[in-house]
Amino acid sequence: MYFYIQIINLFMTEEKLKLMIADDHTLFIDGLCLLLKQSPDIEIMAIAGNGRELLGLLHNNSPDLVLLDINMPGFNGFEVLSRIKAYHPKIKVIMLSTYNEEHLIEKAKAAGANGYLVKNADKSELLQVINLVSQGQSCFPYKQPPASSVFDESDVFLKQFQLTKREVELLQFIKQNYTNQQMAEHLNLSIYTVETHRKNIMQKLNLKNPVELTRFIMQYNL
Repeated sequence: MYFYIQIINLFMTEEKLKLMIADDHTLFIDGLCLLLKQSPDIEIMAIAGNGRELLGLLHNNSPDLVLLDINMPGFNGFEVLSRIKAYHPKIKVIMLSTYNEEHLIEKAKAAGANGYLVKNADKSELLQVINLVSQGQSCFPYKQPPASSVFDESDVFLKQFQLTKREVELLQFIKQNYTNQQMAEHLNLSIYTVETHRKNIMQKLNLKNPVELTRFIMQYNL
């Protein structure tokens, strides 16, 4: 009986992820909150319409994670990020942007952001990035390598699918039934990057599910 009570208490005391959002676009905020409120593991502590308001809220509140828009009036996202990392270093920050631009992503990394999300991301990607960042991982969009990184012109098969060397390398691991986590550890990548590679592979090969991917690998003896 005592053991049973302990288990109940363990689940009752499990804390939600405390989150704040800073963005000046009301419609985007409304949609974002609607998605996040469907997750029982997330608690939205507060919403700020600009960077100054967010910094004020952080004086008396300590969220686990902040979703921070880059383009805001007054203090922009990078200025706010700098202050958060200086005065609240334990708070994790995911930058939000309309643009999937490499210079913005690199600037966010250099400034200490823990992740970067493009605003057209779907619900599953949003929750995945929040989850991974809350666990201590970094999540930034995967940038497709330049054309020179694909296989040789002579390899007609690979060329027609525009598969990169890294993508074919992942196919070899998938063929050996490696999990995403195992591939990430073996290749020294984040699991988010591995999953993005897998998504790109599926799109390039026009496949709908893992079963079709396995069939493709076996059919072409990759």
